[in-house]
Amino acid sequence: MVEKGVNKMFSAATYQQRRTALQQSLSGSLLLFVGNVDSPMNYHDNIFPFVQDSSFRYFFGQNQPGMAALIDTAAGTTTLFGNDPDVADIVWTGPLPTLAERAARAGISHSQPYAALEQVLASAQAAGRPIHYLAPYRGETRLELGRLLKVHPAEVAAGFSPALTRAVVALREIKSAEEVAEMEAALAVTGAMHVAAMQSSRPGVVEHQVVGIMEGIMRRHDWQLAYPSIFSRRGEVLHNHAHDNVLQKGDLVLNDTGCTSGGGYASDITRTFPVGGRFNQQQRELYNIVLDMQLQAIAAIKPGVRYLDVHKLAAQVMVQGMSELGFFHGPVEEIVESGAYAIAFPHGLGHQIGMDVHDMEGLGEDLVGYDDTVQRSPLFGMGYLRLGKALKAGMVLTVEPGIYFIPALIAAWQAEGRHSQYINYARFAEMTAFGGIRIEDNVLVTDCGSRVLGEPIPKTVEELEAIMQM
Repeated sequence: MVEKGVNKMFSAATYQQRRTALQQSLSGSLLLFVGNVDSPMNYHDNIFPFVQDSSFRYFFGQNQPGMAALIDTAAGTTTLFGNDPDVADIVWTGPLPTLAERAARAGISHSQPYAALEQVLASAQAAGRPIHYLAPYRGETRLELGRLLKVHPAEVAAGFSPALTRAVVALREIKSAEEVAEMEAALAVTGAMHVAAMQSSRPGVVEHQVVGIMEGIMRRHDWQLAYPSIFSRRGEVLHNHAHDNVLQKGDLVLNDTGCTSGGGYASDITRTFPVGGRFNQQQRELYNIVLDMQLQAIAAIKPGVRYLDVHKLAAQVMVQGMSELGFFHGPVEEIVESGAYAIAFPHGLGHQIGMDVHDMEGLGEDLVGYDDTVQRSPLFGMGYLRLGKALKAGMVLTVEPGIYFIPALIAAWQAEGRHSQYINYARFAEMTAFGGIRIEDNVLVTDCGSRVLGEPIPKTVEELEAIMQM
């Protein structure tokens, strides 16, 4: 039986092991997980591509809408709630597995109709049992939790369980070998997409034509983008989702594109390259600074190192290189600690990646990226660092430094004289038409260092110029 929309699952034992580990963190509790539902584009039956809640899929393996699950850590049981297909469903979809069959694929022996969940929870509340749930990030989930738990939807977000959140983060942020394999499968396709983009970016081509080529490669695998592609000659716009520019010879194009594997794991890769296939001297100098930032950051990654410190290292490399080109003046560390560096590098070095491209950030960015020992910086730029805490073996994260010349930011800082003792505003003013550069790879923290995942995607100046001549 082939069911449309069912993607790859791991073994039942994998999901059982994950749930067992979770149960050990919260004894005597009920752990409620509500999966996602379909989201209409413009009317009920015309829906966006379905994306399951990642924690639900992680623990229960299900990639279908309209399901929930309840783990009773006192009894050591898991119950999957959903509905069996009826004839009306089958008319539109073809044969579908029963709820019990779905449950069995994830090693779950108990299942009940979705309608039974409300009474199960009411009985638990009457008995005074604590019910833990994760913070909802979708309005539909907030409404459903409010209905199930008999609380106003406005109160749902405040009632989430920090204890459950911390337990989920601790499990999900350490990737198994089979998870890493899924990510590398996504990276293999992503690499092909990026190479095709490099070879298709010629003068006179419109950006959306290149994006269409990349998405065609991905769709041949029946996969989806992990996030909307950022492909633009206006690379200084950090999240530029417009694809309407006509490429011109000499433009730098920033391509930040990734896809999601059949098993639900994301890739997130950025490359920057010149239309026409040759960097000019100025582009080459700045590009090599960004590459040096990335390579030194990757070399510094190992268990126990705070990612905040890796971010600062990358910023120091940038300031040193750009000082030699006349953009900054003064002590390098002082410039970084002041936040002055962020005029050219205004975002964080990276984030965790896994089933979500910004892995688990729906659970709360600070709960995922920070802890009691590392607090988020209030500085502009450094405050956008999504991951600051000490790294652990098994984490997978992005390393994505950049240099950007953002006219509005340069003008605003210059007008107020911000960091004028460090920044050569006249030099920055010369660069307002330059755009931006970012280089990004996905990196596994190993027992003693790190490993860039996937087969290498052209990254050095020489590699990029060679591949674009083919």
